[in-house]
Amino acid sequence: MSRARRGVKQNRELKRQLRTEMTNAETRLWAKIRAKQIQSLRFRRQHGIRPYIVDFYCSERSLVIEVDGDIHADQNQIVRDRQREVYLRMLGLEVIRYRNDDILNNLEGVLEDLSKRLLRNYLPSPLLTKEGDRGASR
Repeated sequence: MSRARRGVKQNRELKRQLRTEMTNAETRLWAKIRAKQIQSLRFRRQHGIRPYIVDFYCSERSLVIEVDGDIHADQNQIVRDRQREVYLRMLGLEVIRYRNDDILNNLEGVLEDLSKRLLRNYLPSPLLTKEGDRGASR
């Protein structure tokens, strides 16, 4: 596994339960990102990363996707979400959040945003171009 260690064993049953009880938004997003449908990347759902269980995780890109329902607007939950994000970012993970409403009402827009973010973060460096490619622009 990349920079993120596996979750704690005590969360194993909870992860299984969360997989079977996914929200409508999580189910719709999962249907579009599973089985390498987006940029040939493998995502895992309800994946444990140390003490946390994240909604979706792509180890190839060190990327976490969180799907936020109404509860995430609660002030206490906002504080917990920030702490969680800080922790995950300290592990070198990028965290992207989408609201349930956005996924349910604009799934294509969410997928387009996700694709753009994935491309933006992983465009090949100009220093890595082939020798012959550099000469073509002269």
